[in-house]
Amino acid sequence: MSFGFLGIQFGWGLQLANMSAVYERLGARSDQVPLLWLAAPVTGLLVQPVIGALSDRTWGPLGRRRPYFLTGAILASIALFIMPTSSSLWMAATLLWILDASINISMEPFRAFVADKLPASQRTQGFVMQSLFIGVGASLANALPYVFAKLGVTGSTPSGIPLSVRYSFQVGALVFLLAVLWTVFTTTEFPPEDMAAFERARRGQLGLGPLLKDIMQSLRRMPATMRQLAVVQLVTWLGLFCMWLFFVPAVARHVFGATDPQSALYTKGIEWGGVTMAFYSLTCFVVALGLLKLADATSRKAVHAAALVCGGVGLLSTYVIHNPSLLPLT
Repeated sequence: MSFGFLGIQFGWGLQLANMSAVYERLGARSDQVPLLWLAAPVTGLLVQPVIGALSDRTWGPLGRRRPYFLTGAILASIALFIMPTSSSLWMAATLLWILDASINISMEPFRAFVADKLPASQRTQGFVMQSLFIGVGASLANALPYVFAKLGVTGSTPSGIPLSVRYSFQVGALVFLLAVLWTVFTTTEFPPEDMAAFERARRGQLGLGPLLKDIMQSLRRMPATMRQLAVVQLVTWLGLFCMWLFFVPAVARHVFGATDPQSALYTKGIEWGGVTMAFYSLTCFVVALGLLKLADATSRKAVHAAALVCGGVGLLSTYVIHNPSLLPLT
């Protein structure tokens, strides 16, 4: 049920570890990189609530959520495969918008899928399993360019993107599609108990107006705990995006001392930055194994707060570390 997350994380992991460097290799300045990354938060903001509301109203041969898994996976895999062949900045930026929108189409229903399939007593375990697959998928994706380089892959595309990155994206496209296909064709969904009533309600909710109304009603009915957590998430994601956008290029520049995005030293720094991101994802995988017991022994609030403190300390430590071997500790 959660195996598709392995593929989805290949999509996220490859872009988070490599897209800032791809932009710089295609001529973007450091101050332009955040604007070129707007695809990620904007598509998440727009696509996720819309797809969530649409999937609630969907039922067909593949069920409720699985049509969105499949559609998003096909589109995202195409974008991943083409991305490293980008010949210009605008082409890469356009493909990132398509990629992120497609990943969100595939990813958003996965969260509801767990709630649909599992009783309340098993949902925490279900979300922990998702975390495991997220950690494994992202770790493999982050480290792929480094692995290809160690296997002897050299050279670059005409636009300056290393072949190790190109092959990583294309392998990631295949893994993304196959992992989601596995979930689509090895799981089932429960149909609505009263199909006639479901069809009547769906026909009465067609169009953009009812969809937006449904989203606004969901926001108004949001439980108090979710509202409190939303404030925490607002600040948390500020830190996460700063890390995702700048950490890997910072490794190349701050630790390895590279100044030219087309230089071999810069490539080496980016590859090692991907390895450190793999350690970050691997930590997610390992910690997820004990999250359930830790939360039961203390509280979810305490575990979440401790995790945020550790994350902040890790980000601050990157400023004072100049030894590449110590970077995984961050």
